Amino acid sequence: MSGSAALNVAVLDDYQHVAPSLADWASLQPQANTVFFHDHVSDADALAARLAPFDAVVLMRERTRFDANLLARLPRLKLIVSVGMWNAAIDLDAAKSRGIVVSGTTGGDAAATPALTWSLILAATRNLYGEAASLRAGGWQTRVGMDVNGKTLGVLGLGRIGEAVARIGVAFGMRVIAWSQNLSSERAAEVGVQRVEKDELFREADVLTIHLKLGDRTKGLVGARELGLMKPGAYLVNTSRGPIVSEDALIEALQERRIGGAALDVFDEEPLAAGHPFRFLPNVLATPHIGYVTENTYHVAYPQIVEAIRAWIDGAPIRQL
Repeated sequence: MSGSAALNVAVLDDYQHVAPSLADWASLQPQANTVFFHDHVSDADALAARLAPFDAVVLMRERTRFDANLLARLPRLKLIVSVGMWNAAIDLDAAKSRGIVVSGTTGGDAAATPALTWSLILAATRNLYGEAASLRAGGWQTRVGMDVNGKTLGVLGLGRIGEAVARIGVAFGMRVIAWSQNLSSERAAEVGVQRVEKDELFREADVLTIHLKLGDRTKGLVGARELGLMKPGAYLVNTSRGPIVSEDALIEALQERRIGGAALDVFDEEPLAAGHPFRFLPNVLATPHIGYVTENTYHVAYPQIVEAIRAWIDGAPIRQL
């Protein structure tokens, strides 16, 4: 990619105002000028208007959706760079048909999401948010926490992240069971856990934690029927993707207290709407999709983003999705 006029690069959804300091964006000059956006725009018309002047767009994971309709409204766009080598928010076929290069980044901290998962498990089962809120308000103890040792951890999806979460469960003295469509008993045994059937996973888990990739087979996989199998005191934890769980069914189960509670880092629509029930239900611990938001991940991702933009400018795109 070459030309006399400077290219315009948009960096979207820099919520923490950190992207400018994490890479050498100046190295792209004079061929490219970079603009950083720290807010989130979900309205399609407003987003298309904002991005109309840009030749390249940088996405922090799946914070903003780039579907075929949006891509068709951005005739100037020729490059998308996303954090990670997989992004369900980008219509890759539509991008390819329009000649838009899509590049990604590798690396990051593989322990980040498992660490947050266990932070949520322990915080939910010991009611840390409620107890801390009571202390700040001048109160004291409000509930009796649940011990995790001796309890059953159900792991839905035993890939890289699920395996890390499962091994920590074993270290905590939990019985760990797992299921996914392709999981074999041999693979589960390698991790030191037991493969069970799907319904058994939901019936027996005291904590059910989700670690599947979102796709046609997993969207809505956890619905009213599955939630109805869970123990009344069990907790559901989701640090994977919101649409894997039926949001309406989960809200109903929580409102009716048919399960003990939920700890959620991911949602159907992000950012979460101001009046959404997950913001105020007393048996929900919600965090704003921070599973991958760590220093190590960002320090790897942003320099690779600049590298990918430079490679595209030089006519040799790298790490194409």
